[in-house]
Amino acid sequence: MAHFSIVTPCYNEQDNVRELHSRIQAEFAKLPQHTYEHIFIDNSSTDATVALVKDIIREHNNVRLIVNSRNFGHIRSPYHGTLQGSGDATILMASDLQDPPNLIPQFIAKWEAGFKIVKAVKTNSEETPLMFLARKLFYGFINRLADIDLTKNYTGTGLYDKRIIEILKDIDDPYPYFRGLISDIGFEFAIVEFYQPTRKRGITKNNFYTLYDIAMLGITNHTKIPLRMAALGGFVLGAISFALAVLFLLLKLIFWDRFQAGMAPILLGMFFFASVQLFFLGILGEYIGNIYTQVQKRPLVVEKERVNFPPQ
Repeated sequence: MAHFSIVTPCYNEQDNVRELHSRIQAEFAKLPQHTYEHIFIDNSSTDATVALVKDIIREHNNVRLIVNSRNFGHIRSPYHGTLQGSGDATILMASDLQDPPNLIPQFIAKWEAGFKIVKAVKTNSEETPLMFLARKLFYGFINRLADIDLTKNYTGTGLYDKRIIEILKDIDDPYPYFRGLISDIGFEFAIVEFYQPTRKRGITKNNFYTLYDIAMLGITNHTKIPLRMAALGGFVLGAISFALAVLFLLLKLIFWDRFQAGMAPILLGMFFFASVQLFFLGILGEYIGNIYTQVQKRPLVVEKERVNFPPQ
């Protein structure tokens, strides 16, 4: 018999938390040999999410709740919640029902087979084809850049053995890229493929900024190639500029009366080099911002309240 911790990050998910709890409960009813606790970590919701989870706690003693003092974002709060479980393994599962609870028996079967990490990988999705394609292209791009192998279409949902959780606790990272850390740890892992359904209720919390944040975090945490591209690009563009300058000089000397370069090449060159400089300054800024976050050493979250956790 094993004990599992189900961790569910949530923010304004009043329409989904009850159904999610019921469906997870139904899955464990098929596994009577195992026990579980269900930990909700709420990112300071402004709707009735916290009240509904407290109602569930009054009905089910194995449900627990952490309420953050404010919204600490989509990176820090789920990671903090993942570290709070007491189970032999922890299962991370989103609250929007796009991570189907019926994956849980498959996760546990892989864990019982000896895998300490089980990753849920979506083979297809009901999201718009353009968004799915964009995610697929991003994973392919970052895999080419990263120093480690990052699993394509893996969102962080999955099962993590207690040993993995202990390793994560020892990593002092105030703004962690969870998927990258799991790959960086290096244990052999199993994959459970699934078809991701569309969100039925509520509003997605993902937007361009959150997706960009995750993308930049993955790049700056796991590769130095963009910085080296900046140095190499500067060298190559400098060489091209010098070659063009020599070419223009020769053309002017040979065809003194007929060769008129005009202002267009000058303006185009200025705009081109300015855009290249701004691009690489932005890349450099992302790395500096990442370092700044690391040296601040702020906590992942500040907890406002804990409900139904056993005394430590």
